[in-house]
Amino acid sequence: MLDATVLERIGIAIGSTALALLIGLVIVAASGYDPIQFANQLVVGSFGSERAIARTLRYSTLFVLAGVSVAIAFRAGVFNIGVQGQFIVGGFATVVSIVSLAPYLPDGTIGGVALMVIGTIAAIVAGGLYAALPGVLKAYGGANEIITTIMLNFIAIGFVGWLVAGRFGDPEATATRTERMPDTVGFPSVVFDDPNLSIVGILVTVVVVVVVAAVMTRTSFGYDMVTSGYQESAATYSGVDAKRMIVSTMTFSGMVAGLGGAIFAIMIQGYFTDPSGIGNYGFDAIAVSLLAANNPLGVVPAGLLFGGLESSSSHIQINSDVPVQLIDGIVGLVVLFVAVPELFRMIARRTGLGGESR
Repeated sequence: MLDATVLERIGIAIGSTALALLIGLVIVAASGYDPIQFANQLVVGSFGSERAIARTLRYSTLFVLAGVSVAIAFRAGVFNIGVQGQFIVGGFATVVSIVSLAPYLPDGTIGGVALMVIGTIAAIVAGGLYAALPGVLKAYGGANEIITTIMLNFIAIGFVGWLVAGRFGDPEATATRTERMPDTVGFPSVVFDDPNLSIVGILVTVVVVVVVAAVMTRTSFGYDMVTSGYQESAATYSGVDAKRMIVSTMTFSGMVAGLGGAIFAIMIQGYFTDPSGIGNYGFDAIAVSLLAANNPLGVVPAGLLFGGLESSSSHIQINSDVPVQLIDGIVGLVVLFVAVPELFRMIARRTGLGGESR
């Protein structure tokens, strides 16, 4: 889909989503459930109330950050499948650094802001370093980054889970989790009356999207990233160290994933729990990036779509007897259709909607 025009990419995204929803409704009907009720629950659960909108934006914030992380690597021809692990490492680093340093900083707003800045920096550094490892293995050891990043996901889940249950666990908590961060640590709840959503988190996400898009399309660093990923010989000929650039690409990608972990820890949880139960934001981000054609700006509407689906799934689970697994099926269909863009081009040509044949 890299050779598709902007209009083609938009059409493919809309067409794949619409077709996935249509087939999903047919499956719902064939399963003996009311497809009209299911469609209504999808809309209501995503945007039907202020609470639903806040829930959708909360999920979307994390999907967008994780999706941008994936898009950075994919756009540069490197496959970072380890965003989930980088997200976990980043969130854990945030909580540990804040809890450890809280006794040494003053109470109040100033101390809270300082702790959040320190925790966010820790997350960015931890996520970047964790992503740099498979980058080094690929660039200098010839290792397949798909395999190494996938395995590093499970290492992060297992090792962080062990630390949360042991050294950094809260002995007074009934569940497996770290100590809570101080009450002064947290984004203000402005605009939305939701303790787990803040306009600050949304604004940070928007800024990250804009900055990443600018870096990828308006700077020599971004050009060198893409060239090194797809045309290593050309990059080397022009004086770019392609191996070093691969490591830089993975590090940049992991830094954004780590930032997503920090937003998750500060805005939503307030502590860190067993990473196997925090959600599959890093894994779903692959689908988000694919739907956006690996365009950082396109990740925003794609993230909103996935955030809406995630929000509606919890609503459906409570208010309907339709199996919530159907939401996962719809997401899978979206990914499937996005992965075969030529199908939509062929349909457009056959129906006269695609202009002249190529």
